[in-house]
Amino acid sequence: MTIRHLVLSLVLGAAPAFASAADTIPLTVSQELVKLYTEDQADRDGPPNAQRDWNAISLRDEQRELRVKELLAAGPLGSGEAYYHAAMVLQHALEPDDALLAHDLCVIAISKGEPKAKWLAAASMDRFLVRIGRPQRFGTQSQSHFNRPPRLVPVDPSVSDILRRELDVPTLEEARQKEADMVKFHEKVLAEKAKLQ
Repeated sequence: MTIRHLVLSLVLGAAPAFASAADTIPLTVSQELVKLYTEDQADRDGPPNAQRDWNAISLRDEQRELRVKELLAAGPLGSGEAYYHAAMVLQHALEPDDALLAHDLCVIAISKGEPKAKWLAAASMDRFLVRIGRPQRFGTQSQSHFNRPPRLVPVDPSVSDILRRELDVPTLEEARQKEADMVKFHEKVLAEKAKLQ
């Protein structure tokens, strides 16, 4: 066996050890939040009428939400982007307090210079209000029941479009137009399904 072959066999033999060691290197808080955020968004990607296993997604959501809370309990999350990623995961939780916590995290993210957190601050506040049975403020939330088209949840009329624009949220008229577009899209999908039957 030549020296070259010996070195090559040692390197190749050691490669799995290097790979497994790399797999065990812990992620930083920021990296872990990027991972949790990416998984959260992947569960929701695709066309609005895509079939999804919401029971499985709910279980994964709960695991991600618990991990975000553990990271928060351990100390500061770091950058505005890290707080934004944590907020996005938490605002999908079912409990109103989690939506409120997501809103708080957005405020921190905005204060740290993360512009994407503006819209999410409005959406998480709306989600909190909807979950406690009150009208939303910014018009970011729609709901669909029993195969019906998504409808805009009632909106507090006292909130101005100036506030919406400051938070990178569409105007109320734009939100209503989006609702009309979703209704048309839903009706089109139902009509296509009826033709196939």
